[in-house]
Amino acid sequence: MSGIQPEFTHDLAGGGRRPLHAAAGILFAMPIEADAFERMASDRVELHAGGLVFYEGRIAGRGVAWCITGVGSLAAARATRLLIDGHRPRVIVSAGFAGGLAASLVRGAVVRPVSVAADDDRPAIPLASGDAGPAGAAGGLRLITACRVLRTPAEKRAKHESSGADLVDMETHAIASVAATAGVPCTAIRVISDDAQHELPREVAALAEPQSAMRRLGTALGAIGRRPRAALDLWRLYEHAVVDGRTLAAALAAFCESLPQED
Repeated sequence: MSGIQPEFTHDLAGGGRRPLHAAAGILFAMPIEADAFERMASDRVELHAGGLVFYEGRIAGRGVAWCITGVGSLAAARATRLLIDGHRPRVIVSAGFAGGLAASLVRGAVVRPVSVAADDDRPAIPLASGDAGPAGAAGGLRLITACRVLRTPAEKRAKHESSGADLVDMETHAIASVAATAGVPCTAIRVISDDAQHELPREVAALAEPQSAMRRLGTALGAIGRRPRAALDLWRLYEHAVVDGRTLAAALAAFCESLPQED
């Protein structure tokens, strides 16, 4: 594992302090996935590196570090490299929401897949401490990282049939690949935000594209202007996301509590 890099030590908030060596390094794609978790953390410190914001804090007495990477594999991979270089975590966690592909996965379920595949010919990567999932799925739950949002039941069904995956996200394979290269164990803790039968609003794909907060706001306002009902659809999606974020925070807190106490 590499040491603390100059990119981290030369751009720190908080008096130039060095980052802690974290029990866990946690990667979220979106702020709403991290909000409830961040409110649980004590002794929070904010650090800046490479144009990203990293946070340190304590959960269940364990020192943790986390980052909101942005959506997609490129952003997730870059943030993971920086977090590993700066904080030397004992384990990396890909945390957030996921879409259900298997009919057995219901909205709001917390899942820990046993492996993650990419949306191409790259081999699947084993994940630490996965679970069997609902009804003891044979071989455990399998995650696939896609390059775009799967919005409709038909798209989800096609992906499930072609890949054999049970759930889908847009970051975990990139995170797990970087962690594997660095020799750090990686696990994924995901909440099913939309099940296989649920159709997401058509505007979600555009809002998930990498963009600044102001541009994302403009995208949302433009969508509402073109389709006024989008306001209600997006508000319902937000309300569900708040609840899912709380579920995710509780699962992450339990995971952190299971980690060995620091020396």
